[in-house]
Amino acid sequence: MQTQPSSTCLTSPTTSCPAVKRSYASTLRQEQARETRRRIIQAVHHLFVSKGYGSTTIADIASAAGVAVETVYAAFRNKQTLLRQVWYVSFRGDETDSRLWDRPEIRAVIAEPDLTRRFRAQAAVYPAVFRRITPLLLMLQGAAANQPDAAAMLAEFDERRLDAATKYARAAAATGQLATGEDECRDVLWATLDGALWHQLVAERGWVRRAIRVLARPAVGLHIGKGLDPGMAGRASASSAAPWTAHTVPSHARTGVGG
Repeated sequence: MQTQPSSTCLTSPTTSCPAVKRSYASTLRQEQARETRRRIIQAVHHLFVSKGYGSTTIADIASAAGVAVETVYAAFRNKQTLLRQVWYVSFRGDETDSRLWDRPEIRAVIAEPDLTRRFRAQAAVYPAVFRRITPLLLMLQGAAANQPDAAAMLAEFDERRLDAATKYARAAAATGQLATGEDECRDVLWATLDGALWHQLVAERGWVRRAIRVLARPAVGLHIGKGLDPGMAGRASASSAAPWTAHTVPSHARTGVGG
């Protein structure tokens, strides 16, 4: 038979209750562990962006986070794991192991039945993601030439970005409102989901509200051609996509800077 806490334990503020104390201690330890992870991840982000992946050591990270080197290894094992963790926390906004596609804000976008409004809603969601990932993305592009971990992370990002664009395009085609082929829609979306153009317009040129309209334009262009003859629709899509495909990450970000 289960032993119940005594009435004195439950009512007296001066009486120790072992079960309650154990639960409190466990909760406190979990919160301390989460706070330690947050500090480490923040330190990793700052150091990878400011010093570069290759130049940052575990000792640097421990010092910046105010923890022992052993604590960093215990929490994340190695620098490659730290890179993956800081990337996905930055991309998703938290440590929850759930892809952006499955989160409520994206599901709400996909639920929009009007395709033009859907593309515009999508363009409004992603700037927050781009703001978080672009500094790391530029670092990865600079480090990829001589850091295999960075190259692997970039390849994984490209693969997942293509998967997301494929899902967006399939959902768009399912509305019956897409003016172009599903594959073209996928490729245009894939090209716009890396944050490079957002960085150029907002971080480098100071655009804010106008950037969201421009972010939506290539995808909306895949829809507004509906009802035109094929040649005109093709030209509309090409003209909409051209500004995106012509913009790439500046060359200095791909030549080892931050590596």
